Amino acid sequence: MDIDAIPPDAENEDRRFFLKQSMLIAGLSMAPADLLHAALVPDDGPVGNAVKVKVSLTVNGKRKRVTIDPRMTLLDLLREHLGLTGTKKGCDFGQCGACTVHIDGRRALSCLTFALMQHGAKITTIEGLSDGEKLHPLQEAFIKHDGLQCGYCTPGQVMSAVACIREGCAGSAPEVREYMSGNLCRCGAYPNIVDAILEVKKEGLKV
Repeated sequence: MDIDAIPPDAENEDRRFFLKQSMLIAGLSMAPADLLHAALVPDDGPVGNAVKVKVSLTVNGKRKRVTIDPRMTLLDLLREHLGLTGTKKGCDFGQCGACTVHIDGRRALSCLTFALMQHGAKITTIEGLSDGEKLHPLQEAFIKHDGLQCGYCTPGQVMSAVACIREGCAGSAPEVREYMSGNLCRCGAYPNIVDAILEVKKEGLKV
């Protein structure tokens, strides 16, 4: 068969499918043993005839059990399956920080994280920071210092800000800027974000 006769779209689709399958296999090979024993159920027909898996994880203090495509990212699980749309899909390549959440207490980019590999993990999203109608100290500080404009990147900024203080990386403005460098803000609210973080750190508020 003449390779030039292969439609470009079909060739690209085959390449994308191959890459997805390769990433899945690589992810499973590094997964803990208990993940590999997750119950498998027949799939109703997504591309590639993938097998769905049952995953159990704790999200904002509540246990969740879901059946998902093993190729699904944690970001899509949160937004599409659990309705937690505070976590934003920005670049979808791990470069903007809008999708930042906490996994077992540490910040992570949910767009680059397989949901399957979080079986048994504790996930915290922006919805899980506040206590009912009482805002988290960093949420209040962002409002006070006008650390947001359009607000799209703000959930990820706040999640990283919490981790910045918890991990002891808020000792100075340069240190905060370095830690927060992975969270992009197209509106340019960076100085105000730094001020909000330093104030909460200085006041010794529990984060």
